[in-house]
This record gives sequence, C-alpha cells and structure tokens, in this order.
Amino acid sequence: MSNLIAPAHPDRCASESGGHAAFEPFPARKATVGPLEIRRALPARGRRMVGPWCFLDRYGPLTFGDDKPMDVAPHPHIGLQTVSWLLDGEVLHRDSLGSEAMIRPGELNLMTAGRGIAHSEETPRPSSGRLSGVQLWVALPDASRNGDPAFAHHADLPRHELPGGTATVILGESGGLRSPAAVHSGIVGVDLDVRGTMTLPLDRSYEHALFVMDGRVTAEGQPLDPDVLYFLGTHRDELQLSAGAPARVLLIGGTPFPEPILMWWNFVARTHEEIAAAREEWMTHERFGEVARYAGPRLSAPPLIGKASPNPAS
Repeated sequence: MSNLIAPAHPDRCASESGGHAAFEPFPARKATVGPLEIRRALPARGRRMVGPWCFLDRYGPLTFGDDKPMDVAPHPHIGLQTVSWLLDGEVLHRDSLGSEAMIRPGELNLMTAGRGIAHSEETPRPSSGRLSGVQLWVALPDASRNGDPAFAHHADLPRHELPGGTATVILGESGGLRSPAAVHSGIVGVDLDVRGTMTLPLDRSYEHALFVMDGRVTAEGQPLDPDVLYFLGTHRDELQLSAGAPARVLLIGGTPFPEPILMWWNFVARTHEEIAAAREEWMTHERFGEVARYAGPRLSAPPLIGKASPNPAS
C-alpha cells in the first residue's frame, strides 16, 4: 500500500529497544486514504521501529456494495519488503515484474522491493463486499537493500495449535515452525487466534510488539485496547494472552535493527540523496518499470521538501 500521508521531508528512524522488557502503548494515528480509513500504528510518536518492522497500517473491517474501497494506483518502493495480510475479503496485486496475485485471508503476499519495484493494490471485481487487513513494511539491511526485486505469494503457512488458540507464522520462526517466506534479518511475524489462555514462546534477543486486530484480549493480565501498538521490549522468554471470546492479535518482532534508516513516501533509504534520486527516477519513468495491467494513471510523487532532522522524529 502506498504511503499517502507521507511527510514533506524524510523521517529518520532507528530501533531503540533499551535492552530490557517493556510494556509501552503507542496509539495509532487515523487517516483517510480515499474511501478507506487507515489506522497507522508504526511508525509512531516515540517508537519508530520494532526490529526491522518499520510500518503498520490497519484497515477495515468494512462492508461495501458496488464501490471499490481499495484502489491504490501504481507506486514505487525501494529498500523494503511489503507484507500484505488479510483477515477478510480480497486484494488484487500487480507489479512491474509482471506478477499478478489475488490475496485472501490466511495467505501472504510478500514483495521485496530491493533497488526498485512498482505495484498496485485494488479490490477486485467481483468481490465478497468485505475488507479487513493489515499492511506492513520490513526495512531491508544494507547487504540486501539494493538487490533484485521479487514477489512471492504463499497460500499455505505453518500453524501450530496451542492450548487456548492457534498461531500462524507469517514471517520468520515461532514455536519451532518457520514461514517459507524469504527474510533478510532476524524477524518474526505471527497471527494469533486467541480463544482462551495461550502461552507463546519468544526469542528473548528480539524486541516484540502486539497489535489487536479483532476482539478483546489481555496480555500478562493487562487489557489491550484496539488500534494501539504495545511495545514489549526484549528479554522475554514467553508471552501469555487471554481472551473470553475469539480474538485476533498480531505479534511482530525481531533483532533490534542495527542501521538507522530514512523513510519518505514509499522509500526506505540511508541518505537524502538516495531518496531524491528515487523520486526523480519515478517521475521520469526510470528504474521502477510499469504496472502494465492496471487501468488508470499511476501515482505522482509528493513534493520532497527539506532534509531529515538529526534525530528520529518525535
């Protein structure tokens, strides 16, 4: 999904775990992208990254008729992976590699931008008339951020049954099960279907965060509010979640990211000059290619005004 509420200048982001367990809430920001309401949970004021995760948008749940709530025209990415995960409905992905894939609940679309790719995302016609999901970005480390772009659709992901619910491993490894999706850093992403009291093992070297996608749930006895990112820090061996009725919770985490990054619009880079060059090449139809089968014009890049501040934005 394109970042249609990007700031005019790049945002300096870094992973700052502090090396200890925490329980810090960061309420999401609300915005409207066309007819679609977005709750942006990451980056948040005071919490820019969780491991290599640098972006989390929540949309839906909503029902609709003949309208098209998601219609994100072709736009570019560099230096990141996009992670598309649905709870309900369908989204059609097309990209400049020629990939075309319909994602449905329980399936993963993973796009690796590398040095540059363009894609579109839209509600297909016909559709179920429902939409609910999350869009996340993963910052690529310096060793792989300028590699070849790629796209993969994973229809089957590993799930492990636990007392009190089910854990679906979206990225990385959890409970001895590993997602088939390609990763470039120490990372974990798990969809937790909580139906009682669940205890999930954690890698204590990772920093973690929770985001409630549906229902009511408590973590370590603490009630969790919807549309709030709860940063858990590091040094946790396990996590206990409880729900009186079925609830869905997203767990993200990973090794604290060792490299400060710059984020602007749909780009993750290291310098202002890289971002300015990518913007110019998008506007002059260079580097990124074209999304041939999208019906309509592509997005124009917003103005890039000023450079990032010396410290991460508050």
